[in-house]
Amino acid sequence: MKKTILTSAMLLLVAVATQAGGLMTNTNYHIAFNRMMARGASFDIDAAYSNPAGLAWGYDGWQLSLNFQKPWQNRDIEMSIYGFLDSDFKKKYPGKASAPIVPALFAAYKHDRWALSAMIGIVGSGGFVKYDEGVPMFNVPITAMMAQKGIMPGSYTLDSQMKGKQYIYGAQLNFTYKITEWLSAAVGVRASYYDGYYRGHVVATPGEAPVPDEGGDPLVSLQLDCDQRGWGVAPILGLDFHKGPLTVAAKYEFRTRLNIPNKTNRLEASVKGMTPEQVAALFGAKMAPYKDGAKTRYDMPSLLAVAVGYEFTPKFRATAEYHFFDDRHAKMAGDRQKTLKHGTNELLLGAEYDVSDVLTLSLGGQRTDYGLSDDYQQNTSFACDSYSIGLGAAVNISKKVRLNAGYFITLYSKYTKQIPAGDKAKGLGYYGTGCDATETYSRTNNVIGIGIDYKF
Repeated sequence: MKKTILTSAMLLLVAVATQAGGLMTNTNYHIAFNRMMARGASFDIDAAYSNPAGLAWGYDGWQLSLNFQKPWQNRDIEMSIYGFLDSDFKKKYPGKASAPIVPALFAAYKHDRWALSAMIGIVGSGGFVKYDEGVPMFNVPITAMMAQKGIMPGSYTLDSQMKGKQYIYGAQLNFTYKITEWLSAAVGVRASYYDGYYRGHVVATPGEAPVPDEGGDPLVSLQLDCDQRGWGVAPILGLDFHKGPLTVAAKYEFRTRLNIPNKTNRLEASVKGMTPEQVAALFGAKMAPYKDGAKTRYDMPSLLAVAVGYEFTPKFRATAEYHFFDDRHAKMAGDRQKTLKHGTNELLLGAEYDVSDVLTLSLGGQRTDYGLSDDYQQNTSFACDSYSIGLGAAVNISKKVRLNAGYFITLYSKYTKQIPAGDKAKGLGYYGTGCDATETYSRTNNVIGIGIDYKF
């Protein structure tokens, strides 16, 4: 029982507020994505990310673009345990994920048949998440252990909380060349820097009033405070076929290997009645991955993007796009990627219409299928398949200045994980309760954004 508790507690891998894209990768940097979604056939400044080869048909001269987005998201877990403490037990653990204003900067220069472009943004994850009441994988085992000892809820206080931060900053540089009048190619490289932390504690103390984790005489105390930072590099290739109203574009991003070392400020576990040596002997192997200097894999998967754009009239354009993130070959902590059924598949559709020389309206949608499994889903890191809808406008303030504004909402499917009593991975059923249980994961996501494009 005690081993189950600490094993769960040491699996503190907090995944925070992701935006559009795969499990570890963002795709929404420029506001044109927010308002249209499918931008893989773009020739505008956002092509510095979405279609670098397409800049061969873009604006001659310098372009700059500065974009700001504000995402907000809930990540909730609803736990149901059947027959726990002689009754059915249900509880919702709300998680609040947030991020400050998220910027992205684009720059490009084109002359004759070649172009240089760059992009700086948050290329993976991006934000904070906090569970003020902890999560089931921490709280339930302790409650079960106390009950087995005859210590029932109400006779002790359980103080549980977890929070985390995860940002992957990226800087990308591309070179584009027009090979023929209808074919161009691009080669690029992106450097990614991972910056995250994980903080969590679960403290059970006698009585009804909370006792700080410093001092007192806790029955159980689990503490984790860990910072992680590291970086990786990946090349990028692109092709663009453009003839008349038709554009067919492809981009391939290689896997970014991120093997991130720990800077562990605190890693402690204690159970009343056990000596530190006994805890170390029993749980040392489980604590090892979170010790100072130990490394965790957070690879960003390779990405294949293919888009077809068509200009039906000089004022009306539409794009269909497909993304494949090869998540099963991007290493995660504990080789968790092997539990996925397949890599992430995304389908995107978008259209825009020039109402006038000043105003363009756009609308788009995206379907994301992650290939999830029960073994992949964890309290501290879970995903849900989704549909996204984006809309917005572009306003030409002058011949050189364009304002983009957009909003998109992501509608997630709930994922229910079945945990039978005696589950071999848990040994004793739901985190030591010996009961059938389910966990239902749900999310909400909204993003608004505004940006300025400037042509010199």
